[in-house]
Amino acid sequence: MSSNERVWPAAAADDELRLLTDFLTFLRLTAVAKVEGLSREQAAATPIPTSPAVSALGVIKHLTAVERWWLSIETGGADLPSLWGADADASWLLDEGDTVESVLAAYRAEWERSARALAGLAPGDRTRADRDGNGRTVRWVLAHLVQETGRHVGHLDFLRELADGTKGE
Repeated sequence: MSSNERVWPAAAADDELRLLTDFLTFLRLTAVAKVEGLSREQAAATPIPTSPAVSALGVIKHLTAVERWWLSIETGGADLPSLWGADADASWLLDEGDTVESVLAAYRAEWERSARALAGLAPGDRTRADRDGNGRTVRWVLAHLVQETGRHVGHLDFLRELADGTKGE
């Protein structure tokens, strides 16, 4: 399904930051694989009546906003606009011009920003929120991103199956 080979993180890993980023990368590639190959119509479909904003493309847009906020802005201190929009649900909404390709490209571009934000940081380093007394560490942010991305990959599992019947990894 994906144009990128996923690699399971090393079981004997002793570099905490590397382990967390490897798990995040594995989940990112899984998310992309769940959307690749869908038509725009399939990827934009919102088949869950109780969650009318949830589409496969919407999940990817939300994950892009999550990475922008937590890694580039919060952890790296980058002066970038937030992608959240007016409220929490805005990051899930599609624009007319959004295509599978454009949304996946934006997500991949955010990975590059995230890597730059993490460059030179250690797991115990504090994020900018620490100045406000929240006390977050790079470790906390990466663990949060792993769980958030993993949770949404689960959503993508069901959305892909509803879109075209594809099950699996």
